[in-house]
Amino acid sequence: MEKLTTIMQNPAQYKIPTWFLNRQKDIKDGKYSQLLSTAVDNKLREDFDHLKKIRLHRGLRHFWGLRVRGQHTKTTGRKGRTVGVSKKKGG
Repeated sequence: MEKLTTIMQNPAQYKIPTWFLNRQKDIKDGKYSQLLSTAVDNKLREDFDHLKKIRLHRGLRHFWGLRVRGQHTKTTGRKGRTVGVSKKKGG
């Protein structure tokens, strides 16, 4: 068990390829690393906040809850959105 944790903390020493790591080319320092547990969530949140802060199109689409990677949105992905319909007043 201890050997497994040391491999996860230092993957480069055990010849783990960089494409196998879960944090590739960090925005701030450009390094490859393996993040553990809640650090992954924190880094993702920081990345999305950075994209929103610099007003990048990708960051804004994350903020709006739309598809980010160029998918079509006219007909697919309608499950979560609801459109309110108001009744006519009258008698």
